[in-house]
Amino acid sequence: MSEEDKMEVWELKQLQGLPLEVKILKTKQRIIEWYQHFNGQVYYSFSGGKDSTVLRHLILSLFPDVPGVFVNTGNEYPETVRFVRKQSNIIWLRPKMKLKEVYEKYGYPVGNKKLAYDIYKLRHHNLTDEYRNYLLHGDSRGSAGTIPKWSHCLLTAPFEVHNICCEKIKKNPLKVYCKETGRVPITGETADESKTRRDAYLAHGCNAYDEAIPKSTPLGFWTEQDILEYLYRNNVEICSLYGDIIKGRDGQYMLTGLPRLGCCSCLFGVHLEGYPNRFQQMEKSHPKLHWHCMKHLGVEKVLIYLRIPYRCYSKKFIGVKCKAGEQIKMII
Repeated sequence: MSEEDKMEVWELKQLQGLPLEVKILKTKQRIIEWYQHFNGQVYYSFSGGKDSTVLRHLILSLFPDVPGVFVNTGNEYPETVRFVRKQSNIIWLRPKMKLKEVYEKYGYPVGNKKLAYDIYKLRHHNLTDEYRNYLLHGDSRGSAGTIPKWSHCLLTAPFEVHNICCEKIKKNPLKVYCKETGRVPITGETADESKTRRDAYLAHGCNAYDEAIPKSTPLGFWTEQDILEYLYRNNVEICSLYGDIIKGRDGQYMLTGLPRLGCCSCLFGVHLEGYPNRFQQMEKSHPKLHWHCMKHLGVEKVLIYLRIPYRCYSKKFIGVKCKAGEQIKMII
């Protein structure tokens, strides 16, 4: 898709509003086009999550020979690892750096990818006064793109903040695999996951042939409800951590277990979660893994600094207002 052909937001919304049956046909067509364009030298990225499980199910219905690739970062739930092991024709990769090394060298993933990188730039890059002021306070054009007020304390935090962990422990092993095998990726990304992924989909559509590393995202115009409905209708097995998929009286599909898997220690979005948040749930369900994240990886100090509860019996922090970074006590 060229710059002239860049999709508009309204076009994406039209695609997202299509019936699931039509979406399945369109997605299969994109997969076929991708497979044929690269003479079958493709693979699909498999994380064990629900999106990549749908992707795997669709691809194998067309081309059973296509391999899946799983990056075992050492930071997944044990149930996720067991679920991936049950699948056939999955290639396992490992990153060169351990996650603890990434956190210590570059920083922790806080807020979201854009915010984490903006914080890193403000702390370490030689920015112009105009750009720095824009990131912190906005300008005459408005405040779009500025970092939120709550995150200003991260500028003087006793730990680093960065968005590079995913690049180091997940994307880099896949890049090496692509280079060594000549295979190009198909991923289960959807545009409604984040603004970054939406913008990427608007720019390239499902099949990005013109990228430095070509990538297909044939589920790009699917919604969360589409994913759950497909799994429900086709009785596709999912990781046990998700629980069951149930259909409510309003026709909406929902999970009875965890809403997301991914890296256990990831802090992206946790500041928006209610009680119990992901780390509080983890302490109850996976106490050893919780200790690993809090103590070994050092996530505890980040959560304390941001006043985010992380114990299953704690609902909030208490104490007088304090300076950024001052430790405060928790209700227990």
